[in-house]
Amino acid sequence: MLTVTAMAKKSDKRQASALDEVRRHVRVFVDLGRVAGESNDQNHFLDQVVVQVARAVEIDHVKVLGYRRREADLLVAAGFGWKEGVVRSATLSADLRSPPGRSFQTAQPVVIKNFQAQDDFIHSGLLQEHGIISLVNVPVLIEGAAWGVLEVDSTRPRDFSQDTIEFLTATAALIGAFLQSHGGEPSEAARLATAAMQAQNRDVLLREMQHRVKNNFQIILASIAIQKRRYSAGDAQRALDHIASRINAISLAHDQLAPREEGQIVKLSDYLRALCHSIKQQAEGIEVEVQADELELSIDRAVPLGLILNEIATNSIKHAFGPDGGGRITVKLVAGVGYGEGRLSVADNGRGIKEHNPTGSGLKLIAALARQIGGTVDQYSSNQGTTTSLTFPVIA
Repeated sequence: MLTVTAMAKKSDKRQASALDEVRRHVRVFVDLGRVAGESNDQNHFLDQVVVQVARAVEIDHVKVLGYRRREADLLVAAGFGWKEGVVRSATLSADLRSPPGRSFQTAQPVVIKNFQAQDDFIHSGLLQEHGIISLVNVPVLIEGAAWGVLEVDSTRPRDFSQDTIEFLTATAALIGAFLQSHGGEPSEAARLATAAMQAQNRDVLLREMQHRVKNNFQIILASIAIQKRRYSAGDAQRALDHIASRINAISLAHDQLAPREEGQIVKLSDYLRALCHSIKQQAEGIEVEVQADELELSIDRAVPLGLILNEIATNSIKHAFGPDGGGRITVKLVAGVGYGEGRLSVADNGRGIKEHNPTGSGLKLIAALARQIGGTVDQYSSNQGTTTSLTFPVIA
């Protein structure tokens, strides 16, 4: 049994250790500020950041992940301690079951003390290959919207201190400030051209809107994540997950926005591929293939289309393949159908629909969304699988 004197000494030692940690964080942060002021190259700066963060946190694995809009994933933009071929090549999912994805989507830190003691997140192959047990993710924000995440990873169970999380948050803010200030300026010739200036103004306005919208989605997804923690595993958690997937489908559409004279346009082929990539991350062992013609729609028409795809694919993942999982979902978008129409078809090679449930919320939502864009839905099912098709007028 410890004496009072021994307990006091132990407490003093902990306090001294904590103070040393804070001092180390401050020294490293000052160094990072100096690097940010002297560097003009994004890759060079991020490469320096991960080394200095490893030094500050005394950890063997650090990475910065940037969100790729077209692919809807997180690319390892810089890393320390990872095997050859990981940095600027490996990707991680940006969905809510991925720790960096959760941090990116909600703009909140994500801390996992021990992967083996939780079931809310997927332990990715990259982390398993490197023996990662504990981690912290903090979002890198630019004007309130997430650009990516800063992550530190430990090969042993670790209880990260609040000081460490605050240091990482401050470092992520410094990364965001650097990226924003080094985003590049238009050339003199472009500034002198009226048409280019108008296009630039539209692009600036669009980026500002996307930042604001992304920030709003992050707040909503963070609220859902908080609510989910209040319920044990079951129907309530599954319902919240389903709602979150619908919100993610809308968020991805806004990521794909491009300015046009006639308004805000979404390139459907890119949108559907990004959405299918996100859906694929939610189901282990299920392949999602996409074949899409080049087609553009307004954001108001693209979002219902994405939500319909999300509902159909989610239903297939839940019901088509049985408890053992495994299967294939094929998504096709054909532009030239009939008189000015397009067709989106989603087919699985599952066990087919045995009994239709006309009262299901998913089917009701699909029907309502189809009516919203003037489309019609057809479905064929057998023991070879189920195909659902949406035919809709192509109106930009």
